[in-house]
Amino acid sequence: MKSVSFDTTNALCGALLTGTGLFFGFQSLSLETGTALRMGPGYFPLVLSAVLALLGLVILVQSFRVEGEPIGPIAWRGALFILPAPIFFGLTVRGLGFVPSIFLTALIACFASQRMGVLPALLLSVLLTIFSVAVFSYGLGLPFERFGPWTRF
Repeated sequence: MKSVSFDTTNALCGALLTGTGLFFGFQSLSLETGTALRMGPGYFPLVLSAVLALLGLVILVQSFRVEGEPIGPIAWRGALFILPAPIFFGLTVRGLGFVPSIFLTALIACFASQRMGVLPALLLSVLLTIFSVAVFSYGLGLPFERFGPWTRF
């Protein structure tokens, strides 16, 4: 008799995605869904949660087809720099403005890698800031204040 082996990491992730999709799908049913042509406030969350649950099921089924590798150590440095970066952006974008917030957020995220040096991090942050301002401020015309009240003297 053949023993059942599966990829525990993918099985856990697939189950988590499926559960999250189902949870939010049931939550969105309390809103009016409407139709594809006249969408209600619950239509888009329902569609997104259905897609999330479906992708979770695909990952879950796929996990039983291959034997996975064991889960390695957690990359704490990455988590400690990547996770606070968008929180920092959200807390400072109105006060500092779009340009300084993007620059500092990118700079914080750069140091998630141990191989990132100071000069490449500064260069990457400057280039990302220029790109973001070009796309979001000039290209899309989003009403971000480029420099906020905290940067004015």
